[in-house]
Amino acid sequence: ARAIGTGARSTPDPAPGMNMETPYGLPLIGNYALVAQRHMHEYGTTPEQLAQIAVTTRAHAVRNPDAIAGLHDLGIKNTGELTTDDVLGSRMIADPLHLLDCCLVSDGGGAVVIVGDDVTTGTRTPPVWILGSGEAVRYPGNTRDLTTSAGAHSAPLAFGEAGVRPEDIDIAMIYDSFTITVLTLLEDLGFAKKGEGGSYVEDGRLRWDRPGAPALNTDGGGLSSNHPGMRGIFLLIEATRQLRGESTSQVDGARLAVAHGNGGQLGTRHSAATILLGKD
Repeated sequence: ARAIGTGARSTPDPAPGMNMETPYGLPLIGNYALVAQRHMHEYGTTPEQLAQIAVTTRAHAVRNPDAIAGLHDLGIKNTGELTTDDVLGSRMIADPLHLLDCCLVSDGGGAVVIVGDDVTTGTRTPPVWILGSGEAVRYPGNTRDLTTSAGAHSAPLAFGEAGVRPEDIDIAMIYDSFTITVLTLLEDLGFAKKGEGGSYVEDGRLRWDRPGAPALNTDGGGLSSNHPGMRGIFLLIEATRQLRGESTSQVDGARLAVAHGNGGQLGTRHSAATILLGKD
């Protein structure tokens, strides 16, 4: 139960906040549900808007044979595209998050090779360059905003080092443990102002075939492709595939990508890492 987020965490060592979490059995998904509830309360965000994220990532997954094979292996019967009603009609897991607001629980593995530019000469495939990176951690506090993640600190570092802006980005590979994770991180990465993420994701805006906004998790993401618990490597892999022109949901002319991972648990102690990638 703990491994899949439905059981309470326990720790042998005292930690800040455990006195408020352990007695009540707050599970992993409960932290994310708290963030979703707070975002709805503060900004009027709706379940329909959150559902749009799941609909978008599934639209990308159906184009990825590996994602479809993974859904079949998990025993998921509906491997086609989703509608908002499908998401809202799936069973409630932790109010307001439904089953289809939650990532898969699957096996998976990946690797990337990072080398100096002197090694890239003569390689069979074109290189993708690391342009900037940033890291941050965030802890709970009585006056801290649950809806702001550590990404609000890591993203400016990465974008500043790369010398680019969110509006320049073609591909956004964002850790999608839950739909609220994506919505929060889109705001903290600078794609939408805080509180405006709900309207930003409406109408399939983040699909691969809708120019004007970055394409989101074009491999299908953790919501519809795979989620082995540590999914960050897949963000880098798919971002690289996009910049090489190798994605199953290829964005025409993609030149800049952001990959952002969220570690720990949103709503409590967590970390963030942001990487900007580009092509020649």
